[in-house]
Amino acid sequence: MLVDSEVKQRLAKWIAQSGHCSRRAAERLITSGRVKVNGIAARHTDLVNNSDCILIDDTPLTALPPLSYILYHKPIGIDCNNRPDDPASLHQLLKTLPLRLFAVGRLDKDSSGMLLLTNDGALCQRLMHPDYQHSKTYQVDTDKPLTADFIGQMAAGVSWQLGANQYQSRPCQVNATGQKQFEIILTEGMHRQIRYMCKTLGYRVTALKRTAIGALPLGELAVGQLKELNTPEIQTLQRPMQM
Repeated sequence: MLVDSEVKQRLAKWIAQSGHCSRRAAERLITSGRVKVNGIAARHTDLVNNSDCILIDDTPLTALPPLSYILYHKPIGIDCNNRPDDPASLHQLLKTLPLRLFAVGRLDKDSSGMLLLTNDGALCQRLMHPDYQHSKTYQVDTDKPLTADFIGQMAAGVSWQLGANQYQSRPCQVNATGQKQFEIILTEGMHRQIRYMCKTLGYRVTALKRTAIGALPLGELAVGQLKELNTPEIQTLQRPMQM
């Protein structure tokens, strides 16, 4: 776990991270004179941390919780929605954790593997936004033997249509790892992308497992188990993988 509550940050960002409001709304609060830092009218340039007393309309701002990063080996059958009334929902796990965390991205219910749970919104944005080119690695089993043509088409990019919407995958790395198994490294994450890519080329996915995010591997973490990441592992996540 990394605790950044001691690191000084811009006031508006700090207020937003607390969950009080958005960063832009926080900037408006500061401009209107409704924020005080240690008893003094706040400025946009103020740098704060948990040692500072921040008041909004004379009400203390809740201190930021420590940042937490947990690796979860999601089993097949767990849905990445957050529905309290769904026994298969990831919510059932999240509610047992000591801090309020969320999943970075999704794995569909029929897939397993690496899922990051965190309360670090900035890292989530970097990992999820395609502009940052963070990679995700998957091991995929299919219903019939692979061909060189299939591997080549998957790597070059595949287009498919759902209803009125047309989708096109980016070029990516694809390597056969068995007669009916391959590894694929994506820098995007469209809904059920690998399954639709395979279906378009006449293959059916029989098993799909995420094995790495960026340069951080799932490793030997058992299905259903949690692992708190250490500082070097978190720093690995923060670095884009060189494709």
